Amino acid sequence: MKTKEIKELTTAQMLDKEKQYKEELFNLRFQQATGQLENTARLKKVRKNIARIKTVLQQAESK
Repeated sequence: MKTKEIKELTTAQMLDKEKQYKEELFNLRFQQATGQLENTARLKKVRKNIARIKTVLQQAESK
């Protein structure tokens, strides 16, 4: 998800997306621990998406 797409979302939608990504990250970590994770690059992408959402939320809060 790109920053531009995130900025178009409402605050509630951003928080919902963040929650979804955190759940996905948990599941990916669980798969990695059990040796079932095939696409390890997905971990990095999900973490970056969470960081992007948090950054946009922080910027909106500081305005």
